[in-house]
Amino acid sequence: MNPDLDALKPYPFERLANLKDGVMPPAGPAHIPLTIGEPQHAPFAAALETLQAHQLDFARYPATAGIPELRDTIAGWARRRFGLEGLDAERQVLPVNGTREAIFAFVQAALDRTRPARVAVPNPFYQIYEGATLLAGGQPLYLDCRAENGFRPDFDAVPADTWREVQIVFLCSPGNPTGAVTPRAEFEKLIALADEHDFIIASDECYSELYLDEGAPPPGLLEACASLGRHDYRRCLVFHSLSKRSNLPGLRSGFVAGDAGLIAPFKRYRTYHGCAMSLPLQHASITAWNDEAHVRANRDAYREKFAAVSEILAPVLEFPTPEASFYLWPAVPGGDDEAFTRALFSMEHVSVLPGSYMGRLGADGTNPGAGRIRLALVAELDATVEAAQRIRRFIERSA
Repeated sequence: MNPDLDALKPYPFERLANLKDGVMPPAGPAHIPLTIGEPQHAPFAAALETLQAHQLDFARYPATAGIPELRDTIAGWARRRFGLEGLDAERQVLPVNGTREAIFAFVQAALDRTRPARVAVPNPFYQIYEGATLLAGGQPLYLDCRAENGFRPDFDAVPADTWREVQIVFLCSPGNPTGAVTPRAEFEKLIALADEHDFIIASDECYSELYLDEGAPPPGLLEACASLGRHDYRRCLVFHSLSKRSNLPGLRSGFVAGDAGLIAPFKRYRTYHGCAMSLPLQHASITAWNDEAHVRANRDAYREKFAAVSEILAPVLEFPTPEASFYLWPAVPGGDDEAFTRALFSMEHVSVLPGSYMGRLGADGTNPGAGRIRLALVAELDATVEAAQRIRRFIERSA
């Protein structure tokens, strides 16, 4: 077996299961998990209807590049959403079976292990960035996301000699687990660094359509490129998904877009990888990308939950004001996120994710996720509110 497999860390939910092992929660209240970022809102019905209408297409092999209608639809959506002057559906867009798979595969295709191969990732982070890097023979560079920097990486703190070893920089905006949004000026600064030091920027924007201020959608990397007149999107790729936007995580549908010089070899890699999206899923995706009404309704539902939960928890927990995504990132009383998580489950039958499980030791020897928990507000309103009430009751009883 590949010896690099031994470098993989236990996945956060495996660690959480071990933490809770042997704990007996109270028998009365039903379990409410706030752990996995799996949307529980109803899937976009029209997409499911389209999927059924095209079910006979399961009898046909799909092409790696996807059908032209899907690429055209994706390019049109991205141009409208991010104010792009152009996005070539043939050369700058590639449909993928879920962005988790695409992020992992892209690192395998892009990393050159014949030279220093560092991959910069926000810390704490979505674990696929690290796992993909290790299995491609690279070395993660953890960029701490702390409160003093708005829970975003501080690119100014990276020395020039370190940048010279970096081949890929991962961004996650809106962020998982923090919900922080990268300003356009920060994207532009990173683009300048990429030109100076010759690295690729891979921007994970899967939460971009879940934002709390309807008048302030989060900017994206390609939008920043366009503002610089960089319409070839050189060195830049974005990853988008229908999982959160349309409550379709099981559809495994997303896309990669940006630099045609990166898309072409990645497409060639995927031809051998054997992961083309089936035709019925492609048609369902077209339906989803073409509709915004269900996405606005989805945002409204999350806003209602954020408002209700924030009102309940603000008196007992400190957390950054949410900008986007569906996570809260509170600091726990006492600072021990594992002990808090275990005791909360034991006393209130509510599961949360310790923040330290999503982070690694940073430059100062501490884990920037430690002392916090991630709350995924994905359940329906009543269950989410009840979970918040239980958390508050637990804290007040433990004070």
